[in-house]
Amino acid sequence: MTEKELVAKYRPLATAAGLGSILGSGIIVGLSATITVWQQGLRMTNQQVGIISAALTFAIAIGGMLSGPISKTFGLIRSFNWLNLVYVLGTCICIFAPSYLILLLGVVITGLASGADLPISLTVVSHDSPNEKVSASLVSSTQIYWQIGIFISYICSFVVSKMSGATGARIVFAILALIAAVAWLWRTFSPKFRAFHEAGAQRVAQAEKADDQVAVSGMKVLFAGQNKKQYLGFFIGIFVFYICWNLLANTFGQFQTFTLVQAHASQTFATGAGIVLNFVGLIAVTLFSTVASSPNRNRFFWIGMIVQAAAMFGLAISSHALWPIVIAIGCYNIGNNIAGEAIYKVWTQESFPVEARAAVQGVMNGVSRFACGLFAFVTPALVVPSAIRYTMFAFTGLVIVAFIAGLVVIRLQKKYGIVQDK
Repeated sequence: MTEKELVAKYRPLATAAGLGSILGSGIIVGLSATITVWQQGLRMTNQQVGIISAALTFAIAIGGMLSGPISKTFGLIRSFNWLNLVYVLGTCICIFAPSYLILLLGVVITGLASGADLPISLTVVSHDSPNEKVSASLVSSTQIYWQIGIFISYICSFVVSKMSGATGARIVFAILALIAAVAWLWRTFSPKFRAFHEAGAQRVAQAEKADDQVAVSGMKVLFAGQNKKQYLGFFIGIFVFYICWNLLANTFGQFQTFTLVQAHASQTFATGAGIVLNFVGLIAVTLFSTVASSPNRNRFFWIGMIVQAAAMFGLAISSHALWPIVIAIGCYNIGNNIAGEAIYKVWTQESFPVEARAAVQGVMNGVSRFACGLFAFVTPALVVPSAIRYTMFAFTGLVIVAFIAGLVVIRLQKKYGIVQDK
């Protein structure tokens, strides 16, 4: 089969994994876009709102860090199949939550399931893919679903923005629960996926036998074997890129609506702007997925990082009125979708052995989410009109550091022959 035919054959698996990405971004944006609705409906204080937002971030972080042990304890495929059922449980608790504490419990359970599912689902895609080029194309395409999750959450939040009490927020969470139930049923009972998993396991076993080596699983790959220097270099470069990039991305993910409202936009305008801005992001990440398995992705990386830095710097020197903020977020949504989470996923899946990918990516996801969770406590004070100028200068610096780290990763890939042919 040609590469195009193989990608088409394995596309359903990437879609099933992509549903996990929809759920991951959906819970983050779904909560942030409805947090004021939850606050009114459950009569929460501003402090409780901050705790809810931070709890979700920390839960996703812990789930990510547990993805390696979970896949090792229950098996990679079994974990891939059943984590979405845990997500259903968490969202159902939120749907029927009568108080702040019950909502907090549901958010934590949902976050744990979401955080663990992302690295595991990506590892399943790369594990089952017949070669690395197909894997790069499929893994990068899952970011489209991440953006779709953001898009769906904003549309749903916009539609229910005028409902009274917490009814609108409960509807948004019910939609997420339904998507999670579909993902669980599809992943678990699909005969096609079962055949993919079996063929993937055979390929991995044959590759290990041909190389006459014992697989090194988990984080041990960074510190054991003759390639430890290579893997440690990749880990540091990718991790520095991701944590710097994610601090910025998390701010605009969780607090985009809050930032617009602080600039005197209505809840309806803020969620409506989110729909338009994230549609722009969806187009950008779709374009990136078409070049993910080619050298052109590095050109996209350069352009995307420059656009992100320019957006932050432009916002720092702007008047901080509503429309400059909207335009800056729009430019940022283009840049971060062609040089952000998608390329991070591809780098992580390409740069480490299959047996270690879930654990390595889980640690990176988890630690970065912890940092974002701590940052979420102070973010509301940093994005108000009186302080946003200085915050944007700091974010410009973060983008530059992430840019440099990404260039190091690209150089390491060339050095160790992990590059895509033209």
